[in-house]
Amino acid sequence: MPVYEYQCSACKRIEEAFQKISDPPMAVCPQCKGHLEKLISHSSFHLKGSGWYVTDYGGTKTKTDSPDKSQSAPTETTPAVPSAKTKEDSK
Repeated sequence: MPVYEYQCSACKRIEEAFQKISDPPMAVCPQCKGHLEKLISHSSFHLKGSGWYVTDYGGTKTKTDSPDKSQSAPTETTPAVPSAKTKEDSK
């Protein structure tokens, strides 16, 4: 169930309420009977790992994010499968 926050316009007290999305919003402060206003707050929900827009597409990589090729040691790659000869190679 979502947690909603309300602030009283009279006493400035902040109330948290566990409510269904379909429940009507709270209107009266339980402390002073003043008018409550719904607050918009940050969620503590955060998507981690790969496969999300933020991690795969959301950010732009800068020069400092990737190692400089001139500073890294060269690596040798050997083909896993020998190349097949073509008709042009045999001529």
